[in-house]
Amino acid sequence: MAPALIDAARRWRAAARPAVVVAVLRTRGSVPREAGTRMLVAADEVLGSIGGGHLELAAIADARALLARGGAPFEQHIALGPTLGQCCGGTLDLRFTLLAGDDPAAWPLPAPRFMLQLYGAGHVGRAIVRLLAGIHCRVQWIDERESEFPTEPLPPHIERICVEPVEAEVALAPPGAFHLVLTHSHDLDLALTQAILRRGDFGWFGLIGSGTKRARFEHRLRERGFANDLIERMVCPIGLPGIAGKEPEVIAVSVVAQLLQASH
Repeated sequence: MAPALIDAARRWRAAARPAVVVAVLRTRGSVPREAGTRMLVAADEVLGSIGGGHLELAAIADARALLARGGAPFEQHIALGPTLGQCCGGTLDLRFTLLAGDDPAAWPLPAPRFMLQLYGAGHVGRAIVRLLAGIHCRVQWIDERESEFPTEPLPPHIERICVEPVEAEVALAPPGAFHLVLTHSHDLDLALTQAILRRGDFGWFGLIGSGTKRARFEHRLRERGFANDLIERMVCPIGLPGIAGKEPEVIAVSVVAQLLQASH
């Protein structure tokens, strides 16, 4: 469940907007979404998803019926194959509750998929942040140039940090954090790379650049005493293999997929 859905539920509840919370309570077998997934249903808007398809359409209709008549929360047991004709074949239990009686502050939130220090607020950095806005993770977005950050507000799980020197932030990351370096300066990229490798306790480290850039960085790092096995943990070029294109949006899709892959 994305933090953005919880924030929206809090706003709707504070504004006394009539809505129903549809929550996946339990699952068994193959189902579209896991237990704990929630969806907000108002008369004219739906936020979140419990899996789409016939299941979601039926759930939205039942939620709006509850919204129209009012009443107590209720549960449904659904066998996706026999009940809805869906091919998943599993079963799940849904709970329908009026938002006025379901405080989003009490909703359990799973651990973030990863914690990422993202260095660089250029075109690629901004494209990556737009994708991460809808993913349950924690991001520290770091750049020394205030003017490069977008002016619009960021989701609560993405923290904007304007600081100098940028590489000092590496020491503040928790063990196992992910690091993604894509700044405007090769010298700054190298300083960040050294700081990250020097710590050695990162979960994943990616550096934007070509194979030529990697070769040059490897040479410099070896000159400065970094071990080969540590250097080999550096991912450069970044992005999943086989995805071609240098547009920031294409790179962002490839890199975010790589982050999700590395988080499992």
